[in-house]
Amino acid sequence: MRVDVEKKNPALESLFTDPEQTIFLDANFFIPPDRSRMGTKPIPFLKFCEIWLDPIFDAFPNLAIHESVYHELIADVVKKYADERQSESPSRLRVYKDAELNEAERALMQAYISKIAEYSQYIPERDNAKDRGEVRSLSFMAVKRFLYFAANDTLPMNLIRKADELHTGLDNMELLEMYDVIYYLYCMGKYPTEGFRLLYKYEYYLTKQEKKMNFAWGEFIEKMNALYGKN
Repeated sequence: MRVDVEKKNPALESLFTDPEQTIFLDANFFIPPDRSRMGTKPIPFLKFCEIWLDPIFDAFPNLAIHESVYHELIADVVKKYADERQSESPSRLRVYKDAELNEAERALMQAYISKIAEYSQYIPERDNAKDRGEVRSLSFMAVKRFLYFAANDTLPMNLIRKADELHTGLDNMELLEMYDVIYYLYCMGKYPTEGFRLLYKYEYYLTKQEKKMNFAWGEFIEKMNALYGKN
């Protein structure tokens, strides 16, 4: 995945101003990355909680997922974590369901699904698992006019950032990538930076190709500071 340090992300810029906005999460924000095929060890879930999930839920009070993403949280420890955040008082995780839509909204959501699914491996008639979470989440968000989807995947990136070209109808939506959120949490100065450095390196600076394409951690922070005017 390429890290863009040349152009501001409007979603990240907006969150610096108001972190209480609703952010929908994709399943890959909950599931520890596993790049063991690259010759490295996967990140254990407890470590992932410590350096990633716990800071996110501490920093952003209005996190949400669509029910289709909730059903993708298959591993017991991951599902337990989501359930615990949902059951906190006040709740730290809102799970939105299609049953909340009225008849007109359900019809509109089906229209979005039809447009978006064309560019994915999700087949609405079969309701297959592949890409279902992303397609149904984005369609629900479009109906309800939610703005921010946080994901670490090329599919939502294309559906949102190429909305005009692909005619997905997601023109007003913005994508938060993992490195955006890593940088936001780093800027807060509340959490150990070593965990963010580890996660950044694991996701964006592991292979030879990534080291050619992206900046090392220190340079990444310098570039992002210059881009967003942070110290």
